[in-house]
Amino acid sequence: MDVKDFKKEFGQIAKVSGFDRAYSGWFKEGEEAITVLELQKSNFGTYYQLNIKVFVQGVFGENYTKTKDVVKSSVGHINSGETQKYKKFLDLDQEMNSCLRLDGLKEMFENRMVSFVVKAITKEGIKKLQEKEELFLLPFFPPIRIE
Repeated sequence: MDVKDFKKEFGQIAKVSGFDRAYSGWFKEGEEAITVLELQKSNFGTYYQLNIKVFVQGVFGENYTKTKDVVKSSVGHINSGETQKYKKFLDLDQEMNSCLRLDGLKEMFENRMVSFVVKAITKEGIKKLQEKEELFLLPFFPPIRIE
């Protein structure tokens, strides 16, 4: 499978899974947060990392929408990615039957991406993901006052 076919198939699976394509990412929006999936190609081979970036609405006074800046942002308020189990399906340097690769990508969306993102677009869902250690939230430290 070449890069063009891989990206096309990935996009179709994302669309069927309820993600909207904009710019070079796939979005799912909620009232409390917006999530973007971004395929990041390695500079050292033909393999990809799937970045999941979550932007919580109202944080720092901003409301986030499907923009190029959101996709290209190096990090979101919360970040995650594919699990170790699914890395091989994103690695085009690894010889694999195209049907097996597509089945693996579909499984990744069905068993990981959809359930993760549905939770990640709500504050309550983010809290549950953190409790299950499916993501890590940095602790909040109030500003230090210097007098």
